[in-house]
Amino acid sequence: MVNRTMVRTRVVQTLFAYYQREDASPAEARKSLQKSFEDLYALYIHLFGFANELIKYAELQIEENRARAKATHSAYIPDRKFINNKFAADLFNHREIRHWTEEYKLDWDAGMNAITSMYKLLQSQPFFLNYMQQETTSYEDDRHVFRRIYQDLLPNNESVHQSLEDMEIALDRNHWSTDFEVVLSYVIKTMKQFKKEGDEPRLLPMFENEDELNFGMDLLQQTIDHRNEYSQMIDKYLHNWEADRVAYMDRIIMLTALTEILQFPNIALEVSLNEYIEIAKEYSSEKSHLFINGILDNILKEQNINGITN
Repeated sequence: MVNRTMVRTRVVQTLFAYYQREDASPAEARKSLQKSFEDLYALYIHLFGFANELIKYAELQIEENRARAKATHSAYIPDRKFINNKFAADLFNHREIRHWTEEYKLDWDAGMNAITSMYKLLQSQPFFLNYMQQETTSYEDDRHVFRRIYQDLLPNNESVHQSLEDMEIALDRNHWSTDFEVVLSYVIKTMKQFKKEGDEPRLLPMFENEDELNFGMDLLQQTIDHRNEYSQMIDKYLHNWEADRVAYMDRIIMLTALTEILQFPNIALEVSLNEYIEIAKEYSSEKSHLFINGILDNILKEQNINGITN
């Protein structure tokens, strides 16, 4: 699940935090990087739990409506179609999901605003209203309604993003809100593997193979080892810029990019450059990617390394 782009981003984030602490050791940085990968996987697992939390909230609403009807001596026949959703039950009963949920000690206590706001939003959605109007529903119908929730309603939802930030703090996780949409796409991909009631497809592994983990750890260590050398290269081309005025994130991105280019020659230069330019666009200031691109281009010319920069 954790791809090479995610690895690079997490290395940059780890180095940014590492260099902020004068007493930090490379061993602590490696431990922090490992945890950052676990945080990504924890988000993947945690998002499956959203379905069950939504079901539980819907059931709570039925109970409240039942109590209200009893108090007012009104007739009330609840529609339990949604809370009896067979696909949601398969997610809840999935042994791997349950194992990792317990392993990472995940809960939605700090994210209930996302649940309540999503359930309210759901009541106005045509696909949900059509689902609830059906006399009976198939397993595909049950899966489809959650696919629409995850695919159409979760992305760009302010309450969800705010809840993710709240849960980052409560559950000691990092960068959940920034990685949310990428990880969500993997959750949706996994959901497609459920074909019939009782299915229990394998979850995506944290890494497809150990190469990605080894690359991240090696990139982190090599960047730490070559910091002074590559900082001198960067400082040489700052020209009218004062070295201490360069944005700290920009410097970390350039250091990591130079390390990858010079220490990992088996990776295509264009790939490395483009990846770090994209990281700069996402995590640094508006024009940082242009500044970083220019500095790296000058250094590579001096090193007689030819590549394409954008």
